[in-house]
Amino acid sequence: MSEILNRRSTVLVALLLMIVGACGLVASTWSTFSHTWDEPEHLAAGLELVDTGHYDYDIQHPPIARVLLALGPYWAGARSQGLPPPDGKPEGIQILYGEGHYELFLTLARAGTLPFLALLIVVTYLWARTVLGRGASLLAAGLLATTPTVLGHAGIATIDVAAAASCLLAIYAFRRWLETGRWRDAVVLGLAVGLALGVKMSAVPYGGIGGAVVLGVQLIDRAREPSREAPVGALAWWLGSALAFFMMATVLTVAYGGRWIYLTDSLHHFNQAIGYLFGYKTGVLRLPAYTFFEHVPVPLAFQWFLGAFQAITVHNDNGHLSYVLGELHSGGWAGFYLLALSVKTQWPLLFGGVVGIGLLVQQAWDERRWAQLTMPLMTVGILWFASGYSHINIGVRHVLVLYPVLAVGASVTAVRLWHRVVAGKAYAHAALVLLVLGGLGEGVSMIGTWPDYLAYFNPFALNPERLLVDSDLDWGQDFKRLKLRLAALQVPAVSLAYLGTADLPREGLPSYTLMTNPEQPTTGWIAVTALARAYAPGHYAWLRAYPVRERVGRTIDVYYIPAPGEDAAR
Repeated sequence: MSEILNRRSTVLVALLLMIVGACGLVASTWSTFSHTWDEPEHLAAGLELVDTGHYDYDIQHPPIARVLLALGPYWAGARSQGLPPPDGKPEGIQILYGEGHYELFLTLARAGTLPFLALLIVVTYLWARTVLGRGASLLAAGLLATTPTVLGHAGIATIDVAAAASCLLAIYAFRRWLETGRWRDAVVLGLAVGLALGVKMSAVPYGGIGGAVVLGVQLIDRAREPSREAPVGALAWWLGSALAFFMMATVLTVAYGGRWIYLTDSLHHFNQAIGYLFGYKTGVLRLPAYTFFEHVPVPLAFQWFLGAFQAITVHNDNGHLSYVLGELHSGGWAGFYLLALSVKTQWPLLFGGVVGIGLLVQQAWDERRWAQLTMPLMTVGILWFASGYSHINIGVRHVLVLYPVLAVGASVTAVRLWHRVVAGKAYAHAALVLLVLGGLGEGVSMIGTWPDYLAYFNPFALNPERLLVDSDLDWGQDFKRLKLRLAALQVPAVSLAYLGTADLPREGLPSYTLMTNPEQPTTGWIAVTALARAYAPGHYAWLRAYPVRERVGRTIDVYYIPAPGEDAAR
C-alpha cells in the first residue's frame, strides 16, 4: 500500500481528485449565499483594471487576485460603471445589481477563487514533502482540502485564500532555490514572489518572516556541515537573485497593466511615491530623485504598489473596529488570532497540528537538523507579527496562511500514531482510537457544516456570536436566505437591523424599516443580523426579553413581537 501511495502517478491522481472534490464542495455553496461585505469592492477594483486599465478602488490591495475574480463577469458582459473612487463598494453593487445578472456575475466572480484553492492544496503537499513521504503528504493536502474555514473563504470572491496560497508558494520557492541554485528555480522564485506581492500586502511581512526563517535555518545547517558544498558559486547566486528580481518586477508590472510613466515633469513638482520614499519636503535624496524620475520612466506598478503599501500602513496605524468576546476593540487585541484559530479550526486539525509542530521541534533537536524547525518558526513568527503589530483584527482569514502548516503538523502526528499502531507498541490501541476519532471528526466537520463553511465554529465555541463575528460568523452571506424565508412566512412588513452591502431596495424584500436606534423597542416582525447586533451600542439588549422565533442560516435572528393587546400566538 505504501508503495502505491509513493508513486508519482498516484500522487498526481490523488491531488487532482482532492482539488476536484474541494472545488465541487465550494461551488455547491454558491447559490445559497448572498454576496459578502468585501465582494463588491474586489469585483469593482478588478473589473476597472480589466475594462479601463485604471486601478482606483481600495488601492491597499494589489490587483492580481481581483483581476481573476473579474474575468468571468467581464467575459459575461459586466463592465466598469465609472463611479467615483476610492470606495469601490457602490461601484461593485452597481455592477452586481444594475444589469439584472446578479446571480451570474456573482457566481462567475466566485469561480475566480477556485484556482487559488487548487494552488493552496498543492502547496500544502509541497510543504509536507519537506518533512514527510509522499503518502503522508497527501494526508496533509487532504486535511487542508476538508477544512471548513478554508472552504468557506474559497467559496466567495475575496483574496484571502489567494494570499495564503501565493505567499506559501513564494516561501517554498525561495527554499527550493536556496537548495539548488538552479536558473529554473530562480525564475520560479521570481514568478512566485511577484504573484504573492501582487495578491495582497500581507505577503511583505509574512513572506519576509518565512524567507528569513528559511535562510536562517539553512545557514545554520550548512555551518554545522563544513564539508557540504554550496550548490553554486557566489556569482551564480547573485545572477540568480537578479533574475528572480527581474521576474518579480515583470509580474508586478504586467499585473498593474504594463504601462510605463514619468513620475514627475517640469510642470509637476510633487509625486506621492517619490515623497513617500525620499521625503515630502526635506531629504538629501529628494531633489536628485525628482530629477531622476523626470527623465527615467518607470512601470506604473512602481507608483501603485507603493500606494498600496502606504494605504495598508495607514489603515493599520489607525486600527480597525473589531468585535471580540462581546466587546468592541478599535486598536487590535493581542490574543485575537490565537482565539480565532482555537475556535475556527476543527479539533483534529487543531490538536493534531499543534502536537505535530511540537514533534517537528523535538525531531530537529534530536537530529540536529534545524531545517525541521522551518514550519514551527514560521508559525511563531507570523503569529507574533499578526498579534503584536497588526491592529486590523477582522477575521481568522488574515492568518489562513497557517492552516497548511497545521495540516502538515496534523499529518506528522497521524504518522507517528500509525507507526505506533503498526509496531504494536505501548498504547497502540489508544493511538488507533485517536486516529479513528480524528478521521470521524474531520468528516463530521466537513459534511455536517455544509453549506455554512464560512460561519464554521468548532464544538468548543458554545456561543460563537459572543466570540467573533465579522467575517468569522456573519459577513452578510445569509441575507438571501432571509429574503426567501420572509417570503415563505408571508411577512407583510419587517423591521430590519442589518449591517452589510446588500442593495436593500433591489432585494425584493417585503415592506421594511431599518432599525436605526438600537435602544428603541419595536413590535411586529423583526430580523437582526449578527453583525448588526455586534456593532450596535447595547447590542439590542431589549430583544433578550423575547424568544427568537427562528434563526435563518447561522447569523440572522427573526422575532415576532406582538403589539400591546395583540394575540401573541402568531
